[in-house]
Amino acid sequence: MNHRATKIVATLGPASSDPALLEEMVRAGVNVVRLNFSHGQASDHTERARMVREVAERAGREVAIMADLQGPKIRVGKFADGKVQLQPGAPFVLDAARQEPGDAQAVGLDYKELPRDVKPGDVLLLNDGLIVLTVQQVRGEAVHTTVKVGGELSNNKGINKQGGGLTAPALTAKDMEDIKTAMALRADYVAVSFPKTATDMEMARQLCNVAGAEHRHKPYLIAKIERAEAIPNLAGILAASDGIMVARGDLAVEVGNAAVPALQKKMIRMARDMDKVVITATQMMESMIANPVPTRAEVSDVANAVLDGTDAVMLSAETAAGKYPLETVREMASICEAAEEHDPAELDADFSGKTFGRIDQSIAMGALFTAYHLGAKAIVALTDSGSTALWMSRHRVRIPIYALTPKIGTQRKMALYRNVRPMLMDTSAHRDEALTQAEGHLKRQGIVDKGDVYAITCGEPMGAPGGTNMLKICRVE
Repeated sequence: MNHRATKIVATLGPASSDPALLEEMVRAGVNVVRLNFSHGQASDHTERARMVREVAERAGREVAIMADLQGPKIRVGKFADGKVQLQPGAPFVLDAARQEPGDAQAVGLDYKELPRDVKPGDVLLLNDGLIVLTVQQVRGEAVHTTVKVGGELSNNKGINKQGGGLTAPALTAKDMEDIKTAMALRADYVAVSFPKTATDMEMARQLCNVAGAEHRHKPYLIAKIERAEAIPNLAGILAASDGIMVARGDLAVEVGNAAVPALQKKMIRMARDMDKVVITATQMMESMIANPVPTRAEVSDVANAVLDGTDAVMLSAETAAGKYPLETVREMASICEAAEEHDPAELDADFSGKTFGRIDQSIAMGALFTAYHLGAKAIVALTDSGSTALWMSRHRVRIPIYALTPKIGTQRKMALYRNVRPMLMDTSAHRDEALTQAEGHLKRQGIVDKGDVYAITCGEPMGAPGGTNMLKICRVE
């Protein structure tokens, strides 16, 4: 049985919309499917979500769906010829009032607030930082700049300000409509683009809960950390979210490429310390959009994220539009497995000087500690909400955690947790019966055999959320 702990998030797109191919991708290791709301219509997302659910059922796996909101469009407008060549030292105007298509002297703006967000001396980075403009002056709606680093600029390319400081709100009117679509298709996770503070995430949660009420659905929220302003507010954003995405593209443009690797490590550590999930994203296997094998640097990058303790690694264009979506998933899965083999279990160090105020959290930690020292084959959590499994998964232990839940929504959400294998099991109301059922379930799946030791946690009375209060060490008869 495959015991990969790190989960894989794959983005759906034209290259991966064939059900047979998607089924192969799920069998090869996709745990979460990302629907990118920057592209396509509501009907496309609804159709793709239906396909994901069908494919997952055929493959006998539970796959989570993540709806990724577009966020504010901070972009230039369109050009008459689709693109222009900007020369270093030349003047170039970004004009919020311009209606006609752009040329090599000026272009309109999708983002009308830019003239109010910049001042002379500011540095603007376009197209992921490939083009650099220095602001000379702002006259009315026109931002006059000088090209510092030139090159080709095409329609609708993104704009970032070095060091951050663009005022665009994290949630646009389009996002609010998209949230309704995401709740109708019961997305397990909603990823919020460009949040700057905890308030952005609190607002997103309120909108999701209101839109989800008629579907009796509450998603988990992922904050995409891609603004320079989000870094000093990280603890607050984490507290208001269920997890974060280390979105290295926009973040690198705002804070500089060199700052990102250390920030990635800091964010992963902080998320784990605060019992939140974390996804590492952007250009992880970029070369596989066009090539059947990754570069050595990409292999290192994915392995390093695994060794940092990320819950999941993410594929974007590689699976949405690349030539080799299935091969990319297979390569990523094998890199994760190889890195995990050399991942040290640091359990005792995790517990020194820590106190647990809650009974259920103490039980979760007790199960980890005992199973680790006994060399148990498995750790089993009977869980209603998934919290016990989440707490266990925040610590590095090489023993797989099996989370048995009667709720399909909980099972899907747990698909993202590192080292957790969620299973659906209708646990009986009687504790002893439930424990017997759980062992039978593990035996049938070939997880435990005669003589194996495993640790199991549950709550009494059964089925009360947050009620885990029992740990039992069992040897299979």
